[in-house]
Amino acid sequence: MSDIKGIIFNVQPFTVHDGPGIRTELFMKGCTLKCRWCSNPEGLSPKPEPGLYPDKCIGFSKCGVCEKSCVNGVAYSVYEDKLVAIDRAKCRGCLACAEACPSGGIKVWGKAYTPEEAFALVKKDKKYYDESGGGVTVSGGEALMQADFVAELFRLCRAEGIGTCLESALNVPVSELEKLLPLTDFWITDIKCMDSAIHKQNTGTGNERILENIRFLVSRGAKPVIRIPIIETFNATEENIRATGEFIKNELGGNILQLQLLPYRKLGLEKYSSLNLSYPMGDFKAPEREVWEEKLLRFRDILRGMGLPAEAGSGNAIK
Repeated sequence: MSDIKGIIFNVQPFTVHDGPGIRTELFMKGCTLKCRWCSNPEGLSPKPEPGLYPDKCIGFSKCGVCEKSCVNGVAYSVYEDKLVAIDRAKCRGCLACAEACPSGGIKVWGKAYTPEEAFALVKKDKKYYDESGGGVTVSGGEALMQADFVAELFRLCRAEGIGTCLESALNVPVSELEKLLPLTDFWITDIKCMDSAIHKQNTGTGNERILENIRFLVSRGAKPVIRIPIIETFNATEENIRATGEFIKNELGGNILQLQLLPYRKLGLEKYSSLNLSYPMGDFKAPEREVWEEKLLRFRDILRGMGLPAEAGSGNAIK
C-alpha cells in the first residue's frame, strides 16, 4: 500500500467526452489558475473544504450541531433559522461540522485516497473500457499538482491494461510532466488565448509556461487533444483563432489528435454558493445559442482550412 495520498473531489463514471471510449474520470483538488469561467470552484483549493447547502438545513435553533462542533464556533451566518454561509476567513477546515451535520446540509469537497483505493474505483468498470477502448481520465482542478499520486495510479492501471488519459492546463514545472509521460496514453489541454496579457487578466497567469509545456509534450512524441473555450470578450475573435492555428501548425508541426472548440456554459453556480464565493462572470451575458453555434462552426472551418483537425464541441470521436 502506497504512502502517497491524493485529494479527489469528484469521481465520475461512464463519461464519454474526456478521452476515447467509456471512462471513469477523477477530479483532483487544487489548481494553478483562476479562470473567470471556472465551473468547478470546489477544485481550486488543494485542501478538503466544507460546502453548504441551506435547503437541507433542518433549522439552527432545533439543531445547531455545526456551531457546537466548530473549533471557532463563529464561522457561520444564519438567516431565518437556516445556516446560509460559512465564513471562509474564519473556517479552519477541520470539517467537524460536516461530520456532525445530520441532514447532509454540509458537504465535504475533497477526500483523500491512496492510489490503490482510487484504482479500486476505476477497475470495477474495466469491462466497459475493454469494450469501448476507454479507461481512466484524471482531471481537476490541476491533476499535475498531485503528479506523484497520478503516476502511481497510472502504473496500477497500466499493469491491468486500463488506458490512461490526463487532462491538464499544463501550468506546472516541466518536471511534473516528465513523471507522467511514460504512463499516459492521451493528453488533453487548453490553449485559452494566445495573447499572454489577456490570458493573465482572465486566468491569473500568463501563457508562456503553458505553451512551452505543450511544445515539450509534442517534442517527446505526445499528440495532445487541444481545446479552446470560446468566450466572448476574452478570446472569441478570428485573430486569436488564427494565431492559435499558426502556433499549432508552425510550432507543433500540426501534431495533435484533435482541436476542440468548446462553447461557454454558465455552470457551477450552486457550487460557488455552497463555498460562499462569488461567480467571477456573474454579470456576463452569453450570446444566444444560434449566435455562438454559428461562431464555433465558422472558427472550425477557419482551422480546418489551415489543415488542422478542428471540431465544434467534444462529442466527435478522437481518431
